[in-house]
Amino acid sequence: MDFPKLRPVNVFPVQRSDETLICLQDPENISEKALFFSPHAYYVLTLFDGQHSTLDIQAEYMRQFGDFLYAEKLQEIVDQLDENLYLENERFQEALGRIEECFKKAPVREAAFAGKSYEAHPDGLRTRLNQYFEEEGGPGSVGQRAANGGLRGAIAPHIDFQRGGSCYAFAHREIGVRNDAHCFVILGVAHTGMKHPFSLTRKAFETPLGKLDVDQELVEAIQSRCPYDLFRDEGVHRNEHSVEFQCLFLRHLYPEPASIRIVPVLCGSFHEAIDQSVSPMELTPFRQFVDALSESVSARGEKIFYLASADLAHMGLQFGDRKGVGEADLRVLKEVDREMLGYVEKMDGEGFYASILRERDRRKICGLPAIYTLLKVMEAKEGKLLKYGQAYTPETQSVVSFASLGFYESS
Repeated sequence: MDFPKLRPVNVFPVQRSDETLICLQDPENISEKALFFSPHAYYVLTLFDGQHSTLDIQAEYMRQFGDFLYAEKLQEIVDQLDENLYLENERFQEALGRIEECFKKAPVREAAFAGKSYEAHPDGLRTRLNQYFEEEGGPGSVGQRAANGGLRGAIAPHIDFQRGGSCYAFAHREIGVRNDAHCFVILGVAHTGMKHPFSLTRKAFETPLGKLDVDQELVEAIQSRCPYDLFRDEGVHRNEHSVEFQCLFLRHLYPEPASIRIVPVLCGSFHEAIDQSVSPMELTPFRQFVDALSESVSARGEKIFYLASADLAHMGLQFGDRKGVGEADLRVLKEVDREMLGYVEKMDGEGFYASILRERDRRKICGLPAIYTLLKVMEAKEGKLLKYGQAYTPETQSVVSFASLGFYESS
């Protein structure tokens, strides 16, 4: 505790009455409680790096603000963080170990966000999902399934349903009408760090509408062809929403328990490739997984559907930018997003990646690894943008952009 270290957390400003506070939220949900600090107190937290002693922190505070930070007040901040498991210390590691061991033993991956991000009751959830299709701005109800729709893959958002529900519906309506595969490889995005660039799980995904079983044969085939352990980071699946949210729509579209199977994949960050200014395919672990997945699907000899769960830009104060996003910025963002998605529609994975690399991922495209992987493994002729959206938060002058696309075997 003499050298406190804050864990990697989500940090963003919030407005309460006339006061701006800094909110801390745990992306791993080890702590379910969000914490709020004044800007001065948050400055103290920036020094919780494990390198500054409590005396160092007091001295830095004096230099920054010309005022004393009393030891009692500093200890109060440390205690609050420690109590809520925000510090990297033995207490947190013990809590993490208990949670990971529990997940490891669990027969299924529970619906982590039921009752939090969406309705936990099946009837209420079905009603809400139907509304996303049928509401103004939605794609309309699914209707009759085509005999041979020629859809080979899709991109759907993973933003919360309140802001992006109708955009999800555009991708999933295409799936409901034009897909004829029974196995879905879902490429999610890991919002916390992983040791390896990809992670699998054998656990079925529970939803309020019933569980989705994993295609165990395909999962084992992929692992057998990949030289590193694809289950090393399996614990990240426990609280990652990007796969879970797609499972709700898929179970809604395919209510019969045995009608479909899934292969849940979490994709890690591409920061290493961007830092080195190289294609991800030049990174051995990434290429090994892409080859293992492609070869396993080819050997399987049946149609496989690829679904990337991917948002686009994350810009503004909430996401660490020094400058907020205004209306003019939103128009520019739409233009550059649409240009980037043009490469995706043309099935040009390297062009898509290069467009992000050129600006050093300034827009923070969180769906980059899932979309790029999809373009490398999926066999399709062309893609089509179905819906583009932006979720703007005036309070933090921040925006998340997202889109739905379909990919087809013929023009």
